[in-house]
Amino acid sequence: MKLKPLADRVVLKMVEAEETTKSGIILTGAAKEKPEVAEVIEVGPGGLVDGKEVTMTVKKGDKVIMSKYSGTEVKVDGETYTVIRQGDILAIVE
Repeated sequence: MKLKPLADRVVLKMVEAEETTKSGIILTGAAKEKPEVAEVIEVGPGGLVDGKEVTMTVKKGDKVIMSKYSGTEVKVDGETYTVIRQGDILAIVE
């Protein structure tokens, strides 16, 4: 099965959280924060959304930073993805 986002929505796959800190301390599952960096898997077509024209500025393969608790998590074929609006993406990581 493949996810095809509508309008200004974007399908993201979260980048795994760090297992250790920079100083080498191993983090437990509870100590890890929800990752905020994700890879763009699919991008909707944009167009007219809520009466405004939306042009999609992210593309498949981009790494992005998103709002911490935004979007909807979905599972497809055992993989977890997050579907969010383009407006919830804060930055593209270059």
